[in-house]
Amino acid sequence: MTSQSSKGSVHDFTVKDARGNEVDLGIYKGKVLLIVNVASQCGLTNSNYTELSILYEKYKDQGFEILAFPCNQFGGQEPGNNEQILEFACTRFKAEYPIFDKVDVNGEKAAPIYKFLKSSKGGLFGDSIKWNFSKFLVDKDGNVVDRYAPTTSPLSIEKDIKKLLA
Repeated sequence: MTSQSSKGSVHDFTVKDARGNEVDLGIYKGKVLLIVNVASQCGLTNSNYTELSILYEKYKDQGFEILAFPCNQFGGQEPGNNEQILEFACTRFKAEYPIFDKVDVNGEKAAPIYKFLKSSKGGLFGDSIKWNFSKFLVDKDGNVVDRYAPTTSPLSIEKDIKKLLA
């Protein structure tokens, strides 16, 4: 098995989707990605899910993809199982982008993809993810370009997404 440090881009990782199937993130080569840890019961849920869907709708045909990772590490605000989470996101917010298996984003059990994202863009935020709806912007080559706080609205990131899609 390859060690964490030998992974050079987001495309080197395999994650599980909400149904437990393995997904090789290499399928997203050539796409601009916004990777978000989501939760159903957070004060930021409505605005984030709503705006993420607007962005997705607008740019999905231009090579933009949102990868959502449910996480229950912040105030227990994602207590449901994967089926409930999918039902919530897809029914209430018409989320058409992929929602993956629930993960830990902090701590020893953090998903490898999150360890990579944090090591790529720690800086100002320190390494740990602070809350639900932290966002990582990834370029077409799988490099982490930017990291945004939970309170940063998805629509305010639009100009950065457009730049990477150009």
